[in-house]
Amino acid sequence: MNTLDRYLYRTVLLYTAMAMAVLLALAALILFISQQGDIGVGSYSAADAFLFTLLNLPQSAFELLPIGALIGALMGLGNLAAGSELVVTRASGVSVWRIAWPVGLAGVTLAVIMFGIGEYAAPSMGQFAKREKTILKFADVSFAGTSSAWVKDGNRILRVQTGEVDRMFGGVFVFELDGPTRLRSIQRAARIEVGDPGRWSLHNVETSRFEKDKVEGDKVSELTLRSTVNREFLGLAATDPQMLTLHGLSSYIDHLRRNSLETAVYEIGYWSRIARVFAVIVVTLLALPFVFGPLRTTGAGTRTVVGALLGVVFFLVTRTVENGGQLFNLSPALVGWLPTAVAAVCTVIAISRTR
Repeated sequence: MNTLDRYLYRTVLLYTAMAMAVLLALAALILFISQQGDIGVGSYSAADAFLFTLLNLPQSAFELLPIGALIGALMGLGNLAAGSELVVTRASGVSVWRIAWPVGLAGVTLAVIMFGIGEYAAPSMGQFAKREKTILKFADVSFAGTSSAWVKDGNRILRVQTGEVDRMFGGVFVFELDGPTRLRSIQRAARIEVGDPGRWSLHNVETSRFEKDKVEGDKVSELTLRSTVNREFLGLAATDPQMLTLHGLSSYIDHLRRNSLETAVYEIGYWSRIARVFAVIVVTLLALPFVFGPLRTTGAGTRTVVGALLGVVFFLVTRTVENGGQLFNLSPALVGWLPTAVAAVCTVIAISRTR
């Protein structure tokens, strides 16, 4: 890298760091405010809410880094263009693609940082924060490992071994007691769906009943139970794709396939997670056509607003494509990569037409 490359590289990283600092401060404030309704429930205090917010900052950083990279690149390169530094560079014979090299390298560096956050920091810290919050709020929950929860409800004990998102959970055991020490029955459900308040729908249920001198068993396709357990309890064992590493997603997809369960949500989450890392490189390069064109003489405020708007549009399009892919049963790889691929093609075309 020559002096110009290092200068452009440092500029993009510096302004991205500044943009991320502002975005994370706003995200932390919003998340902390959202916890106010839970403060005072059980032993969950304001200090616990503050800790919960801090532990979720890596996940916020992972989600906001593409927007931060776009804003940072627009601000950094825009300031160079406004000061005629990029104009002089172009006049000296340096092509736009040559300028794109250190900018893209800065995007690669940000992508590596994003990958590290998403794989090693955000999932574990987010899951820990969620478990600790619910332990403080509710007294009747205990945990076994990182993907199961034990919930006591009267004479029933529910174990959610593995879970899905929203209202559906898999790998469920229901232990029914007869008195404090005698086990009446064990029910194993392939899937449990939490519908109306107090109503559980168990699917593919195998039941073992313990009599005085024998054990009886049966199997039914669906069974309805009444319970007062809140969905927030079961949510502890839900495996949210956003809270899993790539390795965790891959392993969980294999688990669902072995148990003949739906995998589309997790496959889309797997491919989207990979594509999102590469999207950081794309959006960093996307700043070049703007700073050489309509944003060359605008102020930092305008460039920030444009970057935020473009980032929000990309985020909304990505979520729309993911939800539409689930609805229409499209290929998970196609759904995950489509927004990033379209953005990459548009970026290449825009840079090629930049004069």
